[in-house]
Amino acid sequence: MPTTASNATVVHVPLAAVTRGGIVESVHRGSIAVCDQQGRLLFSAGDPASITFTRSALKPLQALPFVAAGGVERFGYSPAQVALMCGSHAGETRHVEAAADMLAKAGNTVAELQCGTHVPYRFDARGEPPPPPPYSPLANNCSGKHSGMLAYCSMCGHDKRDYLALDHPLQQAIRLAVSRFSGVRDNNLVVGIDGCSAPNYAMPLASLAGAFARLGAATVDATYGHAPRQLADAMTIHPEMVSGEHGADLALARAGRGDWISKIGAEGVRAMSIRSRGWGIAIKIADGSSRSRNAVTIAALGELGLLDTAARQALSGLSTPQLRNLRGLHTGDIRATVVLNKADAGRRVDAAASAQ
Repeated sequence: MPTTASNATVVHVPLAAVTRGGIVESVHRGSIAVCDQQGRLLFSAGDPASITFTRSALKPLQALPFVAAGGVERFGYSPAQVALMCGSHAGETRHVEAAADMLAKAGNTVAELQCGTHVPYRFDARGEPPPPPPYSPLANNCSGKHSGMLAYCSMCGHDKRDYLALDHPLQQAIRLAVSRFSGVRDNNLVVGIDGCSAPNYAMPLASLAGAFARLGAATVDATYGHAPRQLADAMTIHPEMVSGEHGADLALARAGRGDWISKIGAEGVRAMSIRSRGWGIAIKIADGSSRSRNAVTIAALGELGLLDTAARQALSGLSTPQLRNLRGLHTGDIRATVVLNKADAGRRVDAAASAQ
């Protein structure tokens, strides 16, 4: 199993320009991959083969083993709670209460959560100062994912004390799911530790796009049955549980009117499923900054011909973010410079890594 990978030959391209006083002050480079359900590259910018940590964009795949094993039905989880397992929530009351209920239904406790604590995202989203710590693990943006992980352990009789260990049966099951849906062989997945302490995986950017194309498919998976569709439907119906009321993933889901799934990840990552097209989109901002990610995403959707008038209007506030100083004065803008190139017919980015 590889523990390191080199991106020395990656060629990212400019995806957004930051202006001030009418000139370009900074440039955000990165890459974009658009793939179909067979993992074929359709469109790209930059280097679709660049090895990218998936970060929180991995969450729907991390929930696959639990859902496929019948955990949702076993514990009576609602579709909103299924969506929360896939989300990076804002710690709003509905998020905290849903996670607490998930724990209780599976016979688990808040003390067993190993995701840690942080200032709930809802305060920054609302422009409000947060109260002083301590903060509850339930308000951690990953508490839904971790509640689902603990529920899997309860259902299967696994030890919960080390549920985040790489060799734990839960994490082994997740790794297999990630391999199958990304099309990357198990031993080619690069492992790292996420911010919430769970194992996370790096893969070619196009493999993440292919995974999201498969996630949004209407077909029944040979291994995971209806679980992918169950997860995708929950994220589509309850995007308010995937992010928060002011989250861009929620805005994108609403603009897509039931057709788009969007999931951000740290360090400038976003993955999307365009369900009606059978497409997956994966974006990586090379410097890890999130400030250009929304503008780049919307520009990519435009390049793909996916934005109608209603969607453009709904996303207008995100497409050209304004920069403001401490007095609130408008000092500059972030403008996407995305150009997507059509890929060679049938091209696979990393055929050597295929799990098939």
